[in-house]
Amino acid sequence: MNARHNLPIPRLSLWLTHAGMLAEQVLRAFWPFFSIFMAILAALMLGLQDHVRVEMVWAVGVVAVIGLLVALVWGIRRFHLPRRAEALMRVDASLPGRPIQALMDDQAIGAMDADSVALWQAHQTRMAQRAAQAEPVKPDLRLADRDPYALRYSALLALVIAVLFGSFWRIGSVAEMTPGAATAGQGPSWEGWVEPPRYTGLPTLYLADQSDPILSVPQGSRITLRFYGEVGDHSLTETTSPLGAEDGSEVEQDFLATRSGQLTIDGPAGRNWAVNIIADTSPKIAIADEAETEAGGRMKLPFTAVDDYGVVSGSAVIALDLAEVSRSYGLAAVPEPREVITVELPMPITGDRIDFTEDLIEDFSQHPWAHLPVKITLMARDAADQEGHSNPYQTTLPARRFFDPLAAAVIEQRRDLLWARDNATRVSQILRAVSHLPEGFFRSDTAYLRLRVTLRRLEMFDDYGLTLEQQEEIAQALWDLAIIIEDGTLADALERMRRAQERLTEAMKNGATDEEIAELMQELREATQDYMRQLQRLAQENGEFDENQQGENGESLQMTQDDLQRMMDRIQELMEQGRMAEAQQALEEFQRMMENMRVTQGQGQGQQSEGQQAMEGLAETLREQQGLSDQAFRDLQEQFNPGAQAGESQGNEGRNGGQGRGQSHEGQGGRGSDQQGDGQQGQGSLADRQQALRDELGRQQQNLPGAGTPEGDAARDALGRAGRAMDEAENALRNDDLADAIDNQSEAMEALREGMRSLGEALAQNQQNQPGQGSQEGDMQANSRDPLGRNPGSNGSISTDDSLLQGEDVYRRARELLDEIRRRTGETDRPQIELEYLKRLLERF
Repeated sequence: MNARHNLPIPRLSLWLTHAGMLAEQVLRAFWPFFSIFMAILAALMLGLQDHVRVEMVWAVGVVAVIGLLVALVWGIRRFHLPRRAEALMRVDASLPGRPIQALMDDQAIGAMDADSVALWQAHQTRMAQRAAQAEPVKPDLRLADRDPYALRYSALLALVIAVLFGSFWRIGSVAEMTPGAATAGQGPSWEGWVEPPRYTGLPTLYLADQSDPILSVPQGSRITLRFYGEVGDHSLTETTSPLGAEDGSEVEQDFLATRSGQLTIDGPAGRNWAVNIIADTSPKIAIADEAETEAGGRMKLPFTAVDDYGVVSGSAVIALDLAEVSRSYGLAAVPEPREVITVELPMPITGDRIDFTEDLIEDFSQHPWAHLPVKITLMARDAADQEGHSNPYQTTLPARRFFDPLAAAVIEQRRDLLWARDNATRVSQILRAVSHLPEGFFRSDTAYLRLRVTLRRLEMFDDYGLTLEQQEEIAQALWDLAIIIEDGTLADALERMRRAQERLTEAMKNGATDEEIAELMQELREATQDYMRQLQRLAQENGEFDENQQGENGESLQMTQDDLQRMMDRIQELMEQGRMAEAQQALEEFQRMMENMRVTQGQGQGQQSEGQQAMEGLAETLREQQGLSDQAFRDLQEQFNPGAQAGESQGNEGRNGGQGRGQSHEGQGGRGSDQQGDGQQGQGSLADRQQALRDELGRQQQNLPGAGTPEGDAARDALGRAGRAMDEAENALRNDDLADAIDNQSEAMEALREGMRSLGEALAQNQQNQPGQGSQEGDMQANSRDPLGRNPGSNGSISTDDSLLQGEDVYRRARELLDEIRRRTGETDRPQIELEYLKRLLERF
């Protein structure tokens, strides 16, 4: 018996098996009860009783209660509480040889034989070891044979839906369907909610949960109360709405809280609150900075707006400040009445509008009040339709400025005509005087003819009385005429360049803004490039290929595109620094130089050919890309070995292969002088430089020669791949993924080399049809060997034509060599002379 009570079975295994058997009995006996209960509870939580008649609700309720009782009785009768012996037998059945039963048995025969007893004890020991390793037996919870239609799962699904989309509070609505049931069950009761205005974004408050005697709610909140029980058991007294409670005993109360006061519910379950109304303040708006004129004449006006729940909309009202207008010349007449200018203010697209800063950007260049004193008043409106206004801001209405004297005169007369129709006679007289002797005054016959046509129409309209429609027509014609004079449609590139220089001179005299200076400088760059290209074409057509061309002073003019760009960059820098006298002197020198310049096709003298310019530009881009790749590689090394590259970076700053372009390339392609001499730069700076390099490549693609030829199309395709690789490299740099950026940069460099080879082939094919070019290029190559004594590639290629690599996949091999050079550069334990040599290789290739 002792052996039976001291079975070596793990207690946890036996206990878990016993609990599993109990779960089996409960589920098998009570699953109908659980299913009916879950179905009834789901129906009540979903509020199905509120959508049918009360008689049907109680009929279904009676049936449900009877079903629950029947299922409960049926389950109790079928339920059997498992015993410990049953749990032992289930565990024993899961073990091989039924060791528990063997431990409970006694030796029937041979009890007097010592050998037989020893054998039996050995058997008992082996069975005990097996029993000690017993694991819990999993219960069998399957009910498919008892519930073939899975009704239990349907009830469980309905209960889950009710929990997600229903409410336990709806169960109590059943008691309301019987008169006096609420009173008999729980006595008189009430419910209440405070719903703030939707635009506040605040949640609804349940009054029964508000234990604080002071109730703070936003102004305009809707308070709803419902009384349950006999009429008169509860009543409401409130002083928060404009009229107060008219009949406080109504079953349902609904009003808006607009002022602070008391809210009292009288009755058995009454409550009392002191309601504190949180006022909705009006929005505040103010001008944040001075109004500026952007490029193109658009006005930029920063402003800030603040509101407790957010600004919905806003507007700007611009009115003429007549008292500040200088009443002289055309403005001396009485102005015609005009409506104030009203424009909508921009609102933030993302984020909240509680406190924000935005810029109002509008173009008022064609408005009659352009460049006249005005008052700007900003208005902001919130969701409660409250308005806030800023203090009037006095300024001169920003608009486009005209630097050409004739265009500025036309715009002035247009302003006078729009100021008052009485100025029509005066305007026509001034325009007639301006156009009296057009020779040497009008640069374009088109502008002169349009002015004369507009003048005749103005005089004809003035004779019969100028109407508003005719006034607008003449004003639009004068605006178009000023645009033509200012921008021009000149076919002569030299005249366009001269006009750009003159406009820049006028801008310096009139104190132009930085944006206007940048716009005029860009126009001068484009006009200069166009002038150089037309000079070259003219020289080719006339056969003027004198290698020793002289200027007026007898000096040889050897000017490259980089020299021109450097001069214009210097002029722009002086103007932006406010050194107008020096900028004017530099511009005059530039004008004299351009007047005396003649272009030849000889190598190294004058202006190079279009193809040579393209090859040099691509070579510079390739060097730039190599420098960016090397910098990214050094930064990647610095991440894994901080401080190891400090010496190398200092020794390589400012060089084309290391830190990007030097001082001689400032301003080109959007790259400034801040890219040199600053030591190691972050990935953000590298990404910006990569973007600028991509923009420069796009500009070079637009002026690429060889269009229509197979070689030229191949070059364009290769440069397109290079541009896409640069875009991917920029994205990788902005995401701080230096390894991916280096791979994309390598692809871009390979595509650039392929594009240069294709372009070189296209230029070589073109030069075969132009005799006399080969000898010049041969002489040039003879004197241009690289440091290793090899001949450089033809057509401006930066690589050699000598075969350095053999095999079918030379490009893959070249990339492997470049990667090996980079790897060795990162090994700081190598000799310093070897590291310097490796760095020179990286800078070169």
